[in-house]
Amino acid sequence: MITLKNKDTGEHISSITEAELQYLIDELEEEHSEDKDYWINRTQLEIMKEKGAEQSFIKMLESALGDNEDMEVIWERC
Repeated sequence: MITLKNKDTGEHISSITEAELQYLIDELEEEHSEDKDYWINRTQLEIMKEKGAEQSFIKMLESALGDNEDMEVIWERC
């Protein structure tokens, strides 16, 4: 299982699939090959929508953003 959390608060966002993790890896900037955190903002989510990301995945990320414009997420395997 892969868990996605808010990096700043440690709050659990959701469990994600291998395919969803791979999507994050492919679409978002990594600082190094073992990077496990990603900065997400509303503009990036719109780009992901346009590229055909799963609607449920985007809705989950939008929900995690809440009223914020951006946030940093981190993933880990459990």
